[in-house]
Amino acid sequence: MPIKDGDTIKIDYTGTLDDGTVFDSSADHEQPLEFTVGTGQVIPGFEDAVRGMKVGEEKTFRIEACEAYGEINPDLTQSFPRSILQSDVEVEIGMVLMLGTPDGQQMPAMITEVTDETITLDINHPLAGQALTFSIKVIEA
Repeated sequence: MPIKDGDTIKIDYTGTLDDGTVFDSSADHEQPLEFTVGTGQVIPGFEDAVRGMKVGEEKTFRIEACEAYGEINPDLTQSFPRSILQSDVEVEIGMVLMLGTPDGQQMPAMITEVTDETITLDINHPLAGQALTFSIKVIEA
């Protein structure tokens, strides 16, 4: 039967960027990805691609940035005084800090600029602004 909203499925997948870099794979997690279609557990473009597939079927598809993690939002990059960090913390460009949100969640923020007085943090998703290509196989539905 074709996959539809409400079905819980398991898939093997490999996700790549336009330059061929693998950014994620179910092989790295040692088990298939399991989710319920139509519940927002995965990015919208991914849910759209699996609807109608059947167990054993394979597919490769591309999701544009707007249907994946969105475009880069310049408002999510801000500079802060270095004093927000403990003075003994060594910071460098590319380092990821975990920030606490008011509701107790943790959010990664990448350091994109460092001066003597400030650090600039980018809280855009690391894959924002990028199209994603997935090769998938439905294992169970």
